[in-house]
Amino acid sequence: MSLTRQNPKDMAAARDGSELSHDLRSVLVTSVLNLETIDVDLYRGEHHWVPRSQRLFGGQIVGQALVAAAKSVGDNFCAHSLHCYFVGAGDPKVPVLYQVDRTRDGRSFSVRSVKAVQHGKPIFTCQASFHLSQPSPLQHQLTMPVVPPPEDLLTLDELILFYRSNPDLAEDEKRGLDKLLANEVPIEIKPVNPSDFSRVAVLKPKKLFWVRARGHIGEEDMKLHCCVAAYISDFSFISTAMMPYPDYRARFTASLDHAMWFHNAFRTDEWMLYECESSWAGGSRGLVQGRLWRSDGVLAASCAQEGVIRVQKVSKQSKL
Repeated sequence: MSLTRQNPKDMAAARDGSELSHDLRSVLVTSVLNLETIDVDLYRGEHHWVPRSQRLFGGQIVGQALVAAAKSVGDNFCAHSLHCYFVGAGDPKVPVLYQVDRTRDGRSFSVRSVKAVQHGKPIFTCQASFHLSQPSPLQHQLTMPVVPPPEDLLTLDELILFYRSNPDLAEDEKRGLDKLLANEVPIEIKPVNPSDFSRVAVLKPKKLFWVRARGHIGEEDMKLHCCVAAYISDFSFISTAMMPYPDYRARFTASLDHAMWFHNAFRTDEWMLYECESSWAGGSRGLVQGRLWRSDGVLAASCAQEGVIRVQKVSKQSKL
């Protein structure tokens, strides 16, 4: 796992510019968000990535719930919003059952309620609304942040390898980085500012990173891209609230609720900029807002989440 230690920018420049192959169907489509049909409006989902917390990844639960809801609406209807509550810790040892309730079907909007169940008890509830797209003269959006393009940046894995190649790195720090590399997640990330992920200084509670699904999804199914975006939206989200506090580490974190709004068509197998910002923290909770931008500056989706954050003070020696 050794690398010749060099500047990350030089590493990016030295690459031949080729990206990972997108000929293979994304694992997000073939397994992570794929549901087994048990009965009408009843589905079963498996788990394909368990974080180090040994609890189910919230983004997968949100994404699978939206897949289940989307199966019950017409082909012309696409998700425009979802509102979720995490009501219990998920057990990674057993599948999740998704029960869909067809709350309302209208000419322009359809609403679905989804309950995720394990061991006979709900662990998650969600309401999703689907909209038949309609033209309107009212159109405006914020301006996308000005950042380096993804082709000029290193992936998170490449950055970890760069830090790992430091000959002065302590063995426990190397083991920590090796554990990060062992997490095989189905998305690629390119941090705009790598220090946002290392948390060695007091930073504003804001981070920016490019993100996309690994593998090919295609442009034909906007419903599916919304489900993949829901999965992506929970990745490294609530940790934004920790950025001003390098002297503390999270002892326990858990998502409480999650909301998302879809604005324009997009592809999650192409690079999108994720802008995350925490507007408030207190009472062992943190609130984070996010915006997913297409690379051409179009606002694709917005999201918000509140989570529990219980912390402990750490010594300088234990900081990575």
